[in-house]
Amino acid sequence: MRSTDPAGDRPGGRGNQAMKGLRLRGRGREMAAVREALDAVRGGRGACVVVEGAPGVGKSRLLAELDDLARRSGFDVVSVRADELDQYAAGAALQSALQFSDGSERAAAATDDQRLWLLDSITDALEDRAQRAPVAVLVDDAQWADPATLLVLRTLPRRLAASRILWVLAVRSETERPTVARVREDLERLGARWLTLGPLPQQELHHIAAEVLGAKPSPGLARLLGGVAGNPFLAIELVRAFADTDAVKVEAGVASLLHDGIPVGFRRSVAARLDRLPEDAVRLLQIGSVLGREFDLGTAARMLGRQTGSLLSGVEAALNAGLLSGDGPRLAFRHDLMRQAVHENLAPAVRTALHREAADILRGIGARSAEVAWHVVLSGGPVDDDAVTTLTTAVRELSASAPDAAADLAQQIAGLLPLHDRRRIALLTDAAEYLGRTRRVHQALELVDATLSDRLEPLQEARLRLVAAEIHQAAGDDAAAMTHLQQALALPGLPADLRVRLLKTKATGHVYLGDITAAEQTDVGLVEASYRSEDPAVVVSAMVFQSQTFFYRGRLARALELAEEATARAGTESGVLHLRPPRIPALWLATVLSATDRLADTERVLREGQREAEALGLGWSLPHWHASRACALYEQGALDDAAVEAESSLMVADELEITQLNLQALSVLVLVEIRRGDLAKARDQLRAAEAGSGTSTQRFGLWVSLARACLADSEGRDAAAAAALGGSFADAEPTQLLAVPPSHWPGIARMALRGEDLSLAQAVSGALRTLAEQDGSQQIIGTVRAHVDGLLHNDRGALASAVTGYRSTGRRLALAAVCEDLGDLVAASGDTTSAIPYFEEAGELASASGALRDHERIMRRLRQFGVRTAAPRHHTTGAPGWESLTESERKLVPLVVEGLTNRAIADRLYVSVHTVNTHMKHIFTKLGINTRVELTRLAIERGGISDGAH
Repeated sequence: MRSTDPAGDRPGGRGNQAMKGLRLRGRGREMAAVREALDAVRGGRGACVVVEGAPGVGKSRLLAELDDLARRSGFDVVSVRADELDQYAAGAALQSALQFSDGSERAAAATDDQRLWLLDSITDALEDRAQRAPVAVLVDDAQWADPATLLVLRTLPRRLAASRILWVLAVRSETERPTVARVREDLERLGARWLTLGPLPQQELHHIAAEVLGAKPSPGLARLLGGVAGNPFLAIELVRAFADTDAVKVEAGVASLLHDGIPVGFRRSVAARLDRLPEDAVRLLQIGSVLGREFDLGTAARMLGRQTGSLLSGVEAALNAGLLSGDGPRLAFRHDLMRQAVHENLAPAVRTALHREAADILRGIGARSAEVAWHVVLSGGPVDDDAVTTLTTAVRELSASAPDAAADLAQQIAGLLPLHDRRRIALLTDAAEYLGRTRRVHQALELVDATLSDRLEPLQEARLRLVAAEIHQAAGDDAAAMTHLQQALALPGLPADLRVRLLKTKATGHVYLGDITAAEQTDVGLVEASYRSEDPAVVVSAMVFQSQTFFYRGRLARALELAEEATARAGTESGVLHLRPPRIPALWLATVLSATDRLADTERVLREGQREAEALGLGWSLPHWHASRACALYEQGALDDAAVEAESSLMVADELEITQLNLQALSVLVLVEIRRGDLAKARDQLRAAEAGSGTSTQRFGLWVSLARACLADSEGRDAAAAAALGGSFADAEPTQLLAVPPSHWPGIARMALRGEDLSLAQAVSGALRTLAEQDGSQQIIGTVRAHVDGLLHNDRGALASAVTGYRSTGRRLALAAVCEDLGDLVAASGDTTSAIPYFEEAGELASASGALRDHERIMRRLRQFGVRTAAPRHHTTGAPGWESLTESERKLVPLVVEGLTNRAIADRLYVSVHTVNTHMKHIFTKLGINTRVELTRLAIERGGISDGAH
């Protein structure tokens, strides 16, 4: 793919010279739509246009006209043009076109998954440009774009909808690439303007012919023009074919045919033109058609067995015939239709042989592995060892930015190898792994099953089952993962390092399933062996595993010590950061901190860890970081910010095509909406969570059970709420209770008592007693235990003790809940005067947290006691407008007015750019606007807004 960003090299300039200098005809409606889009972007709103049509119908010509119009209108134009060879290319040509001339380029991510780094780096560059001038991003022949650029085109028009950016894609109709079809679908959902270029009217073709020939076409020539089906490129080529052969006579301003022997089919027209060329030129064009639309003269010489200098006469003839262009560093066909015509005129057997030879020569001179791969695939095999090595390299290079395309290529290559070739199995195993990173998880698992049916060698089978297990774990199906791991571990003769990996994955699976005893039994000798490893990732992983087992056994102090040590080691060893959730040390440390007296440290750990993960491009981990922050913020009583982080988790997962919904994030959204009082939204979120979960034994299944119970409780279905909890939290051991943070534990006991499930409430109390016996170092455990015992025994003293304990924990909602519980108990005794201060404090805390429903309930109680109440001071869910903005949203507005990009705002506020993206979406929705320009205007008209000031 070529960048045509510099002003002197416009799209369509090369490869579309047939129309160069000719007036654009018959496209008035399309140009009017393009002008509308430019005006919209100048006004501050993003826009997207897709230009679709058959080859030669004028897509590139329209883009060239748009390029010129945009530049004259003050746009910064970024333009790229794809080539058929780009389909297997690693990296994004659009990123290269941006050039980062201002030095703002972010260092490339040293990771096996660069998708998020790629999206973020291009976002930063485009946002920065759009701050200075409106931007037009033009992508020609998008049907051939490299997979990473297609990912950008699917994702960024939506992400940057509020920026002054016009996206224009030119794509052939009826393209067969699935990834291109998905770009089309996503842009249609976004509301892109679709411009389908149909055939030109016959009268317009006559005008074009007159422009080429300098005279009006005669009736005979006009009849021949009718044979090109309204295709302007074919019309020009046909007319020029006459002119080149002196078959046209111009007399009295009319161009007439001298004879009727001119072919009307374009391929025959090109073939006729080739017949008039010297043999050197013909052979050069034939070889060039195999090498691609643009090709290197030296490579063509090698394929012809000639010295480069000996081809100069052929090159000159092809240039003079108008079949090739020599404007750039490589020779190029003036239009791909030219190349296709020459290529298709070769016999199929000849084409196949030439592609195989081209692959060999290109591999020998160190050409791009993607280019070699394209020729090998077109040759249809067979492939030798060197070719397989090059192709495998191409697959792995591609996997970092486009795992789905890498998987497709790996399967194509595997299809060229014998059935039981070990390299074939390795390629299919890689393909399954890459598919597991995309939405195509089901295809990944189907590929695993199909490959396993081939009676593999034990080592091959074990590796494939490990990949399958990791895919199942990532998708949340831990039971299926365990089945693969057990079968793999039963295979004979496995090398020690593979066996350790299988055991580690199995032990982690037991932790996911909450079976800590089984995890400890799997650990026999595993941790000791891991500590002896020279790989720091193995050592850190062992520390995290030990921390997890100590944590779920209730030994919180030891779990915290190990988690902190693992996080510290990970900070000095970059390779450790590639561990998968929840084995990422800082993510696990945040989970432990949330259950201790150091809740306040959680935010710092998550911010630092997430920003480092973003900087390194570890996109697959970001949904987990955002979900963990959502949990921590909910625990602190910051409901609005918790919801933003949960939404960001789901948004990033969608951008990265992570199939399995994050049940933790969805559950937090359910709990937030219940607190806010929007039960309809809570039901919608719960349905989504339930659709993505199996049983409560699955990872985060306990979160879904809790959300289900809380919704039933809010609807007055007490028995249903208790029943939803009974199968999840009825164990008197602390393992299940520790799956959710401490502020939720009294609520579980409260719902159990309302639903008359005394045994469940007693189980919660018993688990807390075990926790206190295991580790008495954490005040929060004693405080929650007092709260639960107060509910269980109507113990006023225990609740009062819990009130005192919560005041120093930073858990506003937990303090509000115990104040309300104590107020209820005191009021029930008839002492309403003493109960009122507790209700007032609970109401103030609920209001400050954004828990509107809780606040309204508490205010009703106070009014029953004759107390006059005020509206909540924190109200962000009512009518749209400035007053509905949250404190965090208000902090963003002056920074937008200042002209900062989302990335700069994220850096200023020390938050994730994805959090800023979500905040901005909320601001636009609440204010009924679509762009940063509108936000700036409204803020200035209002007199500014900052730090929550009204």
